Amino acid sequence: MNKSDNRLSKSVTITNDLGLHARSAAQIAKLAQNVKSKVWIIKDREKVDAASIIDILTLACAKGSKLTLKIDDQSDLDILNDIAQLIESGFGE
Repeated sequence: MNKSDNRLSKSVTITNDLGLHARSAAQIAKLAQNVKSKVWIIKDREKVDAASIIDILTLACAKGSKLTLKIDDQSDLDILNDIAQLIESGFGE
């Protein structure tokens, strides 16, 4: 991964006790729908579209799951950071 790729991805850990469930997936998808390009969530080499609640749920992320968030366009960096903060804050639960 080159230096520019490092700015386009972020590692996060699921911290809330319920893991990444439907309500929290909906919060991520809502943010991801505002990007110019795509936001991806990667877990154990499985890559899904962060704008899709169903895709997110297929990752089956329990508490402690390690994820990588990735964007395709530098202009979406604020949304990448917002999603990372949402996850790291435990989705406000």
